[in-house]
Amino acid sequence: MSAASWVVMIAGWAAVAGLAIWTVCRLFPAQRDRDAHAILDARLASGEIDMDSYQRMRDLLGNHSQIRTEGLR
Repeated sequence: MSAASWVVMIAGWAAVAGLAIWTVCRLFPAQRDRDAHAILDARLASGEIDMDSYQRMRDLLGNHSQIRTEGLR
């Protein structure tokens, strides 16, 4: 085999591996899209935090998002 054949073969295998990785990522997406409010709601529903903690954290999240959007204006 010549050097060019080796390069083509390696590029082909890299393309196959890349396609396989892309397919797996599409079939099993990460759950990073959950926002902070959804995570907080889930923690309350599972009993991980009580209502007082939930309300305090919810207020902090609300104030934080207001500060962030006011700073962008």
